[in-house]
This record gives sequence, structure tokens and C-alpha cells, in this order.
Amino acid sequence: MMYRIFVLLTLLFLPFQAFASEEGGRLDLTASWVGFAAVAVFFVAYLIVMAEEFTHLRKSKPVMLAAGIIWGLIAWHYQTHEIPHLVENALRHNLEEYAELMLFLLVAMTYINAMDERNVFEALRSWLIRKGFGYRALFWVTGLLAFSISPIADNLTTALLMAAVVMSVGAGNKQFVLLACINIVVAANAGGAFSPFGDITTLMVWQKGIVTSNGAVDFWAFFALFLPSLVNWLAPAVMMHFAVPKEYPAGGGEMIAMRRGAYPIMFLFLVTISLAVSFHSVLGLPPVIGMLTGLSLLQLFAYYLKLQGEKAHARSGDAENIGSPVPFDIFNKIARAEWDTLFFFYGVVMCVGGLGFIGYLSMISQVMYVDWGATYANIAVGMISAIVDNIPVMFAVLTMMPDMPLGQWLLVTLTAGVGGSLLSIGSAAGVALMGQARGVYTFFGHLKWAPVIALGYAASIGVHMLINKSLF
Repeated sequence: MMYRIFVLLTLLFLPFQAFASEEGGRLDLTASWVGFAAVAVFFVAYLIVMAEEFTHLRKSKPVMLAAGIIWGLIAWHYQTHEIPHLVENALRHNLEEYAELMLFLLVAMTYINAMDERNVFEALRSWLIRKGFGYRALFWVTGLLAFSISPIADNLTTALLMAAVVMSVGAGNKQFVLLACINIVVAANAGGAFSPFGDITTLMVWQKGIVTSNGAVDFWAFFALFLPSLVNWLAPAVMMHFAVPKEYPAGGGEMIAMRRGAYPIMFLFLVTISLAVSFHSVLGLPPVIGMLTGLSLLQLFAYYLKLQGEKAHARSGDAENIGSPVPFDIFNKIARAEWDTLFFFYGVVMCVGGLGFIGYLSMISQVMYVDWGATYANIAVGMISAIVDNIPVMFAVLTMMPDMPLGQWLLVTLTAGVGGSLLSIGSAAGVALMGQARGVYTFFGHLKWAPVIALGYAASIGVHMLINKSLF
């Protein structure tokens, strides 16, 4: 299997000797200096992205620059052949795909920020701390909550929330913090794999309209991955359980109450998710229309809070700030969205789209999905996601659009979602937790348990192919 991955990485980043022909008016630039330069630019940009932890340069900046350079080179070359309209049409198509996903994620992030501002997550964290769980019980509780919350929120937010609990109660026990953080990363990624709302890659597959039932796009078809995702988390968690210390942390801590409007906002978030599903499955409209409609409901509720003279109550014990007026401003929640992530996503979509327009993705598709076969290719996609972010990998697969049955599309959705758990740098959740638990949850600390996580990865694939064999 490792030689297959090496070959794929070579295909991803090295140019090919290709046919010097044109198909449908599109030039084959894979053997030209334009193709070589585009691959080199993307490769350098992604190296800079991977070094973000050390350079502290936001990951969106190099890929946005790379996207502009790649499409600029393509457009200039086509201008010399007097066929610029092909580049413009392709670019607009990529922008349309990005716009749908960007607006969808923006609404989801706004709701998450609104709930965070209303102390929803802080209240949950304080409740867990006050319950006085032992380390082993807390290991399972935080893992279960990460697996359960990530399908609705997202794996990054969920992982950060659960890690905050772990750091609050186990800061003096490095062994517990390390194992709990690994467990949270695996659980959050696994939980996000079976829901279109849990991971960007799953959302991309859903919005593409590939997963269907009786000819119609089916939101619930993704839940065929629930049991494989559960196995992906439980298999390594059971083995790590025995390494968790049999000790109890010091209890106590203040109880944090949710602010006024928290419950209605949570309800509106569920309504918004329902609207997105209904607009897509029933009306045949892009799910982003349902999400934006749901955002309008949150905006109207924010206006209601403003009319009622909303006052944000400070935490118990902070007498100096109790009752100080802090109006609920919905546009502040939008401004607090993860813009670096959204712009990074733009850069990735445009870079991969440019390489696909040049002709590289069709070659990769031939090697992976024809020469190797869909099963080996989809397993390799997940393993590559542990090294390269799963967003460009999945977008490349969706751009290639190999002819696969539903079972294989669900397989690549699963592997791209959970493959990042194999290494701490393989997912946004892992990278974020390395920063939050700096010096305790580390790359090599995670790597020590990689064989156990890989066992869960293999087991989840096996379970999927067994219980969903009718879909292959």
C-alpha cells in the first residue's frame, strides 16, 4: 500500500509527459512550462501552509497568492492562442462552487459564534468540570461528546471545546491530557464523517449531489457511515483506555449560566439545518439557500433581543460587570467567522481547479481509479489526508468525478474524513489541539498511538464494506 501512496504523491506534485492535443478546444498544458510552473507554485504554497505552526503565517495567504498566479499563467497562455473564453468559463464555474460552500460555512460559523457568545459551550464545559469525573470516565465522556456534537457543529469547534474541558481538569497529568486529546481528535473526525454538517469534505460531497437514493439526493444516505465511523473511534479508544491513569482530578469550579436567548438560538440552528436539508432534498435547490434563510431567522431574533433591551450577564462572581449592557449584534458574529479558513478554502478550490483545467487531474484519475481500482484509490485518499489537508484531496476527487457506485463514494467520504486522525497534523482538530495543549499533545505523542488509530481506520473500512456491501 505504501508504494501506491508514493506513486500518488508523485502524481499530485510532479508534471507529466502528456499528449500534445486539444480536447473540446482546451489545451493540454501538462507537458508545457505553464503546467510545470503551476505545479511548482502549488507545491511551494502548500509547503508554506504545512509550516504554519512554525512561521505563524496564516494558511490562506500562500494558497490565495498561488491561485492568482496559476490562473494568471493559464489565462496568459490562452490569450496567446486567442481562446480566453474557455479560461473565463472554467474560472466562473470554480467560483460558483466555492461561493456555495463559503456561504454555507459562513452561516454555520455564525450560529456557532452566536452560541459561543451566549455561553452555550462554556456552560457545558463548567458542568462537566463540576461533575467530578475520574480521568477514565472523563476520557470517555469527552470522546463521546466529541463524536456526538461534531456532526452538528463541526469537528474543529467540538475538539477545541472538549480539549478545554480536558485542560481544565487534567492540567497536572500529562499522560491523561495526551491520551484524551488523541481520543478527542479521533472522535471529532469520526463524528464529522457521517454527517454533511460535520466536515467540509462531507459537505462538499453532499452539495455535489453524488449521494442519491432512488434518483434523488439523499441527506440521510450519509448515515450509512454511522457504524463505520463509530468503530473508527471506539477501536483505538478501547485500547487507549487502559493507558489512562486511574486517578481523580480535583473537582469544583464555578457554574457558568447560559445567557438570555441561548436556547432559542440552538433551536433556530436546528431549524436552519432542517431548512438546508429540505431545500436540497425536497425542492431540489442548493442547500446554501436553506442555510441563508435560516440565517435570516437568526438576524430577526437578534433584532428582537435588541428591542427587548438585551443585557449580557457576566459570569457569577464578577460583580463589577454584572448587568453591563452588551447588545447582541449579529454582524459581530459574522465578523468572527473563521475567515482564514474560508479564504484558505478559496485558495485550495482555485488552485486545484487550475491544475485540473491544465489536465493533471485527469491523469491522476486514470492512475488511481482505473489502474489501481476504486477501493485502493479511496483508501489511499484517506491516508494521504493524514499528510495533505483533506480539503484539496477531496476537491481533487470531486473534480475528477470517477465513475463509482454509491458505496465507493461513501467510502472516500469516510476515509477522507477519518484519515486525518492518523497524524496530529492531518486534520484541523489535531493542529488546533497541538496549539491548545502545547508541549503535552505533540506530533510524536500522537505518532506513538498511530498504529492503534490505523487499526481503527482499517476496521471502519472493513465494517463499511461489510454492512454496506449492497451499495458497491
